[in-house]
Amino acid sequence: MTGKRYIGSIITDNPTEPSSAGASAAAGGVWSVSEASRYVGASKWPSPVPPFLVDLLIVAGGGGGGGHYAGGGGAGGVLNQTNVPLLLGTTYTVTVGAGGSGGSSTTMGSDSSFSGYGTTVVGGGVGAGNTPARTTSTTESTNGGSGGGGRGYPSSEHGTATTGQGNNGGDGRPSGTNTYAGAGGGGKGAVGSNAASNTGGTGGNGASFADYAGATVTVGGGGGGGQSSPGASISGGSGGGGTGGRSTNYNTTAGTALTGGGGGGAYKANLSAAGGSGVVYIRYAEDESDASSTSGSPTLTTTGGYKTYKFTSSGTIAWT
Repeated sequence: MTGKRYIGSIITDNPTEPSSAGASAAAGGVWSVSEASRYVGASKWPSPVPPFLVDLLIVAGGGGGGGHYAGGGGAGGVLNQTNVPLLLGTTYTVTVGAGGSGGSSTTMGSDSSFSGYGTTVVGGGVGAGNTPARTTSTTESTNGGSGGGGRGYPSSEHGTATTGQGNNGGDGRPSGTNTYAGAGGGGKGAVGSNAASNTGGTGGNGASFADYAGATVTVGGGGGGGQSSPGASISGGSGGGGTGGRSTNYNTTAGTALTGGGGGGAYKANLSAAGGSGVVYIRYAEDESDASSTSGSPTLTTTGGYKTYKFTSSGTIAWT
C-alpha cells in the first residue's frame, strides 16, 4: 500500500507495513482494523506528538483620556494564561494593540491577541469629556478591557470592563450632582476612583506578573481624571496609567508604552493624553528549543528557567 496514510495523529509517506499473509486493503487513506492491529503488535504505531505548552501575558492598548473636566482612559485588557497547548509546525499570529489617541479626537485602545488562544484582549475604554462651553459632550466614557472614567460637568457614569480583563472606570457624579472633575479610568487590578467636587479620581491600579523576560512586569493601570482644582495632579494607576491635568497645569501625561496604561484626562478641552501601547509575552521552559521562525522583531530572553519572547509590535512565531 503506497501514498500518504493516517496513522494515529500522523500522516506518513509510503509506510512500511508488517508482513502478513492475506492482508486486505481498506479504502485509500484509511487503515483497516486488521492493519492497525498489526502495526500496534509490531510496535510500529507512532505515539502522538505531545502539545508544546506556553504561558501567555497579553496586554491591549490603553484608552485615551477625555477633554475638559474629563475622565481618564481605561487600561487595555490584560490576560495571563498558563499551560496553553501549541502545535509544532504551526505558525501563530501575534497582534499587539496600539494605544488610543488623545487630544481633539479621543479613541479606544486597540485589541491584542494570539492566534493560538481564542480570546481577544480588548483595548481600553475612552474617558468621557466635554466641549469647552460644557453644553454638549464630545465623548462618553466607553466600555473596554477596563472602562473609561466618567466626566464632570455635565456629569456622566463610568465605562464597563470586559469580564476577566480589567475593571470599571469611576463615576463623574457619584452623589448624583455635577462635579468639576473627571473620574479615573479602570485598571486591571482595581476600579477607577470617583470624582469628588473639584478633585479628579485616580486611575485604577494595574497588576504585576513575575518572571516574564527575567523581571516582574506591572501593566494595565488606568488614567487619572482631570480637575478644576489647582492642587496636585491626579495620578494614574500603577502599571502605566497617565496623569490627569489640573487648572494650573493643563498638560496631561500619556499612558506608558508597552503597559496598556490609560491616558490622563484633561482639565481643558483637546488636551487629553493618549493611551499606552500593549505588549505580548510568550514564555516556556528553558530546555525547549528556540522558535524556528519569527517576524515582527520580538526579543528573546533566557533566564530563571524560562525562555520568553516579547512582542512590542505585531508579528508571527513558529516552532518545529
